[in-house]
Amino acid sequence: MKFKKLATGIMVSIMVSASLVGCGNKDVESKANVIDPNITIEQITKGAKEEGQVVSIGMPDSWANWKGTWDDLNKKYGLKHSDTDLSSAEEIAKIEAEKNNPTADIGDVGWSYGPVADERGLTLPYKTSHWDSVPDWAKDKEGDWMLAYTGTMSIMANKELVKNPPKSFHDILKGDYKVSLDDVTSGTQSQMAVLAAAMAFGGDENNIQPGLDFFAELAKQGRLVTGKSDLASIENGEVEVALLWDFNSLAYRDKIDKGRFNVVIPSDASVRTGYTTIINKYAPHPHAAMLARDYIFSDEGQINLAKGYAKPIREDIKLPADVQAKLLPNEQYKNVKEIKDFEGWSKTVENIGQLWQEQVLVNVK
Repeated sequence: MKFKKLATGIMVSIMVSASLVGCGNKDVESKANVIDPNITIEQITKGAKEEGQVVSIGMPDSWANWKGTWDDLNKKYGLKHSDTDLSSAEEIAKIEAEKNNPTADIGDVGWSYGPVADERGLTLPYKTSHWDSVPDWAKDKEGDWMLAYTGTMSIMANKELVKNPPKSFHDILKGDYKVSLDDVTSGTQSQMAVLAAAMAFGGDENNIQPGLDFFAELAKQGRLVTGKSDLASIENGEVEVALLWDFNSLAYRDKIDKGRFNVVIPSDASVRTGYTTIINKYAPHPHAAMLARDYIFSDEGQINLAKGYAKPIREDIKLPADVQAKLLPNEQYKNVKEIKDFEGWSKTVENIGQLWQEQVLVNVK
C-alpha cells in the first residue's frame, strides 16, 4: 500500500493501521502512518497527549538547547522524552532498519540528509502552523523536511593550551597545536568543516579538494585528531582546537568556563547551513512527533534554539536582548558563505567519506 503525500494544507494527522496485512513489503507498509488532511492542531494535540511521549534521535539536550523544547513539551502537554544521540547518516539508517519494529518518532539531520530520507520513503510530511514564515529555500514543498535553525562553522580554542588562538584556517595551517574534528564519513558538522576549509582556500561545494588537502596536511604533521571533540573531552582539557558549529562552541564555552575558551568565525571563510527535523513515517508516536515539530517552529520553540546559540530559521522572530547578547558579533560573519548549488553538494556528500578515508585518514599519525 502506498500513501500519497499532501501538496497543500497546513494541518495533517495520522491514523495508524489497526492490523497487519501479509508479510514482507506489505507488512512494512501496513505500519506506515496514513495521512488525514482534515485534522486540526487541536486534534493533533489531543492525539499527542494520548500517546504521552516522544522519542527522538540526534536531538540531545546539549545540542542547540533541545532541552528547553523537551521541557516545554513536558510541561505543556505531558510528553515524556528520550533521545539517542546519532549522526545524520546513523539516524536515517536506524529509521530504515527499524521499519518492522520502529522506535524513533522524530530526528534532526543536516540539510543534505533531509532529501535523502525523503527519497528513501522514510519521512512523514507535515507543514507546521508557521509554514509561511519559513523561507522557501529552507523547506521541502510537501513538508517532508523543514530547516528549523542554522549554524556557522567556528573555531574553538582552549586558551590555556593554545597561547595564540587561531582566527582563520590559514592561521591553523601555520600553528603547532592539534585540531579535533568529528567523523567526516557520517556527520554534517564535520563535513561542513571540510567545506569551510575548502572555501578558505578557493574551493566550493563542487570542489572540496582544497579542504581535503588542508586536513591531509594537518594529518601528515600529526596534528589531526578525529572523533574527539565532544563536551567531555573539551572540558577535560583533551582538545586544543576544535572545528564546531558556532552554537556548539558557544554552548560548550559557557557551560565549562567562558574565560577559558576563544570562539571565532574563521575570518578567511566559513559556511552556514541548517538542520531539519524529519518525522519517521513509521513513528510509534506520530501525533507527538508532529506536535513537537509544530512547537519547534513556534515563537517559543525558535527562541529556545537561540538560547542554545543556534540561529532561528524564522526571520520574523525578535530575540530577547539577553539571548541576542549571548551570540557572536554580526561582523564576525562577514565572510560566511551559503551553499549555492544544493544538488552539487549532495553529490559531493555521496563521495566525501571515501575521499576522506583515502586522502586524509591514511595520513593520520
